[in-house]
Amino acid sequence: MLTTPHLPGTMHTRSDAATDRGPRGINADATATHTDPQTGRTAFVVADGVGDHLLAARAARVAARTAATAAVRYGAAAALRRAQEELRAEFPDDKADAVLVVAVLPPGDQEEPMYDIAWVGDCRVYRWNGRVLHQVTVDHTLAEFWRAHGLTPSPRMEHVVTDSVRTAREADIGHARIGAGAGRLLLCSDGVHKPLDLTRIKTLLAKDAPASATALALVDEARAEGSTDNATALVVDRFPA
Repeated sequence: MLTTPHLPGTMHTRSDAATDRGPRGINADATATHTDPQTGRTAFVVADGVGDHLLAARAARVAARTAATAAVRYGAAAALRRAQEELRAEFPDDKADAVLVVAVLPPGDQEEPMYDIAWVGDCRVYRWNGRVLHQVTVDHTLAEFWRAHGLTPSPRMEHVVTDSVRTAREADIGHARIGAGAGRLLLCSDGVHKPLDLTRIKTLLAKDAPASATALALVDEARAEGSTDNATALVVDRFPA
């Protein structure tokens, strides 16, 4: 669990994550958090290795760690580019890859703090403000590409990512900025969000439970709903000091 205290009268941040391998041979999901004492920023990352093998798991860990460390200094989108450079350098044979989402929280003394969010692939971010659940990210999948062009995708297209850490061009990186007031942020892999609809995710986030219990409940519910993939949830809580 990461707890970040801020100045009196502002906001506290607490986060925790849960993950489950499921029926896969290896857990190729990874999470990372990092706070920079100089900038005061905190980064939260969920990565999903492409494939069910050790290289996928290593790629996810490298990408998550690199993105979290870079994001607090250079911002979310730049962190993804740094992760790409590191992945290509460490795995030059082109066989290791991951998809990833990173959210950066600014110092707690800002009057109107904003999350800086960037992603490639189909890891997602949801924002719960106590009333409304909002899906912040848009999947980089073949299915979403077809929908954007007014076509109906097949179910298999939901699992085909069009961008990844290794392959994405700068223009392909998704980017968003949203308010970071009181409420919850959920970062998750597709093993969580594919089996759970918005209503179920909202119900779990709305419960009065700490971040650790909420993350575990999301993973357990996804498994109960038939998820056959690695399932990972990282919950970030923001509340008045």
